[in-house]
Amino acid sequence: MAHQILTTTTASVSELKRNPMGTVAAGEGFPVAILNRNEPAFYCVPAKAYEAMLERLEDLELNAIADAREGQRVHKVSLDDL
Repeated sequence: MAHQILTTTTASVSELKRNPMGTVAAGEGFPVAILNRNEPAFYCVPAKAYEAMLERLEDLELNAIADAREGQRVHKVSLDDL
């Protein structure tokens, strides 16, 4: 069965166990596909890349909320009213 691998760098579970930080470093800041019996089992994502993904997801969610509210009435409020 064919599997799509969404990274340019791969490593086996054995390689990850032998040298976890070396495996992460091999991705040069990008995710590394961890293979189990030549099939992707999971992706090893560096902390900076993971944080960037979460920020982009949050931005997409906030943009969707803003788009949904477009055209709604605007309520002016002063700071003293809060």
